[in-house]
Amino acid sequence: MTTKEMLGRVDHTQLKAFATWEDIRKLCDEAVRFGTASVCVPPTYVRRIHNTYGDRINICTVVGFPLGYSVTAAKAAEVEQALADGCNEIDMVVNISDVKNGLYEKVEQEIRTLKQICGDHILKVIVETCYLTEEEKIAMCRAVTDAGADYIKTSTGFGTGGATRADVELFRKHIGPNVKIKAAGGVSTLEDLEMFIELGCDRIGTSRAVGLCADSAEQDR
Repeated sequence: MTTKEMLGRVDHTQLKAFATWEDIRKLCDEAVRFGTASVCVPPTYVRRIHNTYGDRINICTVVGFPLGYSVTAAKAAEVEQALADGCNEIDMVVNISDVKNGLYEKVEQEIRTLKQICGDHILKVIVETCYLTEEEKIAMCRAVTDAGADYIKTSTGFGTGGATRADVELFRKHIGPNVKIKAAGGVSTLEDLEMFIELGCDRIGTSRAVGLCADSAEQDR
């Protein structure tokens, strides 16, 4: 796989609470230049990005981020606003408290509700693996599959750990055929990027990929 092809699987990410428009504009310019799959940005910047870049950029934003314990109605409102502002993809955080309490059907219903709002737009479900047991991870694979979401995503990048080989391999065993995998959190080297793609991840969430791949990508252009 060429560097250009790898970057085509990257959600180029800037989700820091103190991200400025200058930071976001730099992210978007890099995404356009290197052909990343999307930019993943705070909801507050979605409309401005859409107005500035139009169809040149695929916009992803986060919902219930990063802790996940917002009520479903609040998450639904976030999704509706993001789509109205011009967002194409939603990365939602599950209610981790509900997962820890074994309320898997409730979690599944929340995912289903948000997917219904998303319609043809992509919904990625962040399960925050660093807080879950193996049993809970498997339950989330079922919930994401049965709710009709498009992706299961390992991590927010704000928890105590990020994507691991073991978690991606576990996902592959337990998700349905229509669910893809996004690895995020701690993808900090070119070797990490290559490994997760080789493991079958369709998307990688990272802020570092362009910096790691820029020289090679320029040669591919």
